[in-house]
Amino acid sequence: MRLNLRESLLYLVTRLLARGDRRARAMADYRPDNVQRILLISSTALGDTVLSTAAMGAVRQRFPAARIAALIYRDYVPLFDQADFLDEVIPYYGGWQRFFSTIAALRRTQPDVALVLHGNEPQATPLAYFSGARFIFKLPNTSRFAFLLSNVRPRLGWVDFPQHGMHVRLAVAELAGVNNIDVRMRLPVPTLAQEHVAHWLVQQGVAATDTVIGFQAGASSRGRMWPVAHFVALARQLLAMHPAYRFVITGAPHERLRCEEIAKGIGVGAIVAADALPIETLPALVQRCAVLVTGDTGTLHVAVAVGTPTVSLFAVSSPAVSGPAYDLERHIVIHHPAPAGVRSKTDNDRWMAQIPSGEVAAAVAQQLTMRSQKVAYD
Repeated sequence: MRLNLRESLLYLVTRLLARGDRRARAMADYRPDNVQRILLISSTALGDTVLSTAAMGAVRQRFPAARIAALIYRDYVPLFDQADFLDEVIPYYGGWQRFFSTIAALRRTQPDVALVLHGNEPQATPLAYFSGARFIFKLPNTSRFAFLLSNVRPRLGWVDFPQHGMHVRLAVAELAGVNNIDVRMRLPVPTLAQEHVAHWLVQQGVAATDTVIGFQAGASSRGRMWPVAHFVALARQLLAMHPAYRFVITGAPHERLRCEEIAKGIGVGAIVAADALPIETLPALVQRCAVLVTGDTGTLHVAVAVGTPTVSLFAVSSPAVSGPAYDLERHIVIHHPAPAGVRSKTDNDRWMAQIPSGEVAAAVAQQLTMRSQKVAYD
């Protein structure tokens, strides 16, 4: 009830402010050549934020002299400390937390235009408006706060965007006059992070010449996670092919116990990275892997961004929307679709469990063979 009251009050306040706003804010009044300051909002999960980096990079290419600030969920801010396509990163604390201090931080950026690349309502669009931005672009544009947008018409919902999530964000950038669309995601991999990862791996007994296979254990819902026993079976099959393989189990800090369960099942050769390394080292760690086995989760998009081959597993979600976005020859997707009507956020992993470890092992072996051939060719 309290949340509904907050949202209703926010709606009333923004309605009144918009009614008295005398600025010409329609899309027809927008002039890209006059833009000097830009606010980019991508304030949700890791994967959503990484997908947004393609649009962020494209915005920088279109507006090389503009000052660009980004509102990013607080846990992922360190990933962008050395991003050359952003001038400033503002932490978002989620929901109503620090709502007014966030508004103050956004207003200090004095943006001419705000692009909501991905953000949850009822906060995302009002935050863009409270930043002071004259023009605001967002897709889809069907929320109750759509009256604050410059692209009010035509009204487009998610059903109108069957393409990959990365391309929806690029469509928002196009509304702001970004025509030189860069279709690659961008994540900094600082030398210091690479050195940190290399040192940590040595401490875990992993040599620079060892073949490291990454297992991403967690996801946003249990329905997107491959079962622990399947990861263990996969590792044993791969060790039967090559006993010297090393396995790094990745996941969020709260997924550490799950990661440890997988590592314990594998035995010698498996190490847990979850809660052992800071978030800013994740791109370097994933880049160190010869291949990453993962469900539909943010680490998959990190791998695509840094060029690491993947074997991605899908059941309750669609790889066409949230799978590898490009370099498809470098990524193997295993898709065993769940029955129609199963929610992508389900906590039932029975459909992921139907993906057999033998099929995944064959795909990993294929990726490793391709890697060996590439190394020999180079």
